[in-house]
Amino acid sequence: MNKEDFAEKVIQNQKVIGEIKKEVSNAVVGQERVINGFLRALLANGNVLVEGVPGIAKTLIVRALSAVMGCDFSRIQFTPDLLPTDIIGITAYERERGFYVLKGPIFSNFILADEINRAPPKVQSALLECMQEKQATIGKETFSMPMPFFILATQNPLEQVGIYPLPEAQIDRFLFKIKIGYPLLDEEQAILNKNITTKKFENFTLKPIMSPEKILGLQDDVKKVYLDKKIEKYIVQIVDATRNPNNYKVKLGDYIDYGASPRASIGLFIASKAEALMNGKTFVTPQDVKEVTYDVLRHRLILNYEAQSENIKVEDVISEILARVPVP
Repeated sequence: MNKEDFAEKVIQNQKVIGEIKKEVSNAVVGQERVINGFLRALLANGNVLVEGVPGIAKTLIVRALSAVMGCDFSRIQFTPDLLPTDIIGITAYERERGFYVLKGPIFSNFILADEINRAPPKVQSALLECMQEKQATIGKETFSMPMPFFILATQNPLEQVGIYPLPEAQIDRFLFKIKIGYPLLDEEQAILNKNITTKKFENFTLKPIMSPEKILGLQDDVKKVYLDKKIEKYIVQIVDATRNPNNYKVKLGDYIDYGASPRASIGLFIASKAEALMNGKTFVTPQDVKEVTYDVLRHRLILNYEAQSENIKVEDVISEILARVPVP
């Protein structure tokens, strides 16, 4: 495919993404930044960790997206007594059939892993293995996940009792960490007449615009978006600034305990391509990188106790890094 044809295809893709967002808005009020983040992660073939208080439409957004994308949806409520087999599946036996496999809810296109930090480490590891390897083993058989495979895991920032915090090495496997806040006043007023409590999900009559095959095509197009060597260096320098903040005169660097891993560089690389495609561009600009940096680094930068005591947020550190690293 030549440059002109690809440029035309990207413009068409941008229009389709606009239609997707418009259709999702029939069910979801506001939260445009969050929906953009979810779509960007899906296009980059990554998974999302979401943090937000209960009742701000996390489930509704994922259900709406899966319906508009023409994909299967599965919701797993994580609890302290959950077992790995509850999400992956089991080998069962019947006299007439013999041994056979019962697949668990993880075998779906869109999975909402609700309150992932309530489940014990074994269950968390089982889910994260499916995310990383795109496969699961039941008994002696290994099964591939249906593609596309998109996990949105939520955690409640309020409760501290009865939870198993995710280890940093596991959190690192999520492409993005997105924070969902409260709606604006006018948005919340609109929610009164359009919400999942007083209406059934089917009443929103969302029409599928995409299909699994089309989504995989979009993911392939993201990989074809051009990213210059100068932008590559910019990405690597941003991540390096989290490890060696003094080299970039980052004053808040004293609050960093551990910098970001190479997965952060890979995340910025692919996510900035997805951002460019969503904006109808065939190439990545420094602004595209900046746009995705907060979501990519938010869960990968580990701050020390001094930062907590002085109320320094990870977003403050990221902002200074972006201000200090020279833009190509």
